[in-house]
Amino acid sequence: MNIPVTTWSLEQTSPADLRPAAEPTEDLRIVRAEVPSPEFSRFLYTAVGGDIHWIDRLSWSYAQWQEFLARPGVETWVAYENGTPAGYVELEAQDEGAVEIVYFGLIPAFRGRRIGGHLLSYGLARAWDLADRWPNRDATKRVWLHTCSLDGEHAMDNYVRRGFRLFDTKVEEQAEVATPGPWPGAN
Repeated sequence: MNIPVTTWSLEQTSPADLRPAAEPTEDLRIVRAEVPSPEFSRFLYTAVGGDIHWIDRLSWSYAQWQEFLARPGVETWVAYENGTPAGYVELEAQDEGAVEIVYFGLIPAFRGRRIGGHLLSYGLARAWDLADRWPNRDATKRVWLHTCSLDGEHAMDNYVRRGFRLFDTKVEEQAEVATPGPWPGAN
């Protein structure tokens, strides 16, 4: 059975577009995972996206993960609450000063606790200053992402609150698939 899926593409074109969220009161740290680790990145991908239909990378081999993560300008920023991974934002530098927020989200147990706005704000700031860490990359001129109707219910609102503007909308029929987990019965 097919279902309609709406995909929205959003962007910022200036660091001044960023409207940061308030910092949460919990013991929250955001740290860059500087050593490319397919195991850790796959864990984050499945833990965050397992209940919201993130399936495109499930078939990736270890070598595919390693190749992607080792590319200059790819960064993974991880939020930790009291030492436990809570979510992440993955950035990818692209041509002509564009940076894509490829993946962003929270592990289900950490959603609804005002962590996502702060993590997105922090990730956006790192997207805008990415060239400072990668001297061979162009200065960031645009940060963009896409989200869809299968993503978390608060995703679009968070993006708009952080200063993103819509630049494209597409509706496509997709095969309905069960959410992959991270494992059966997990919430």
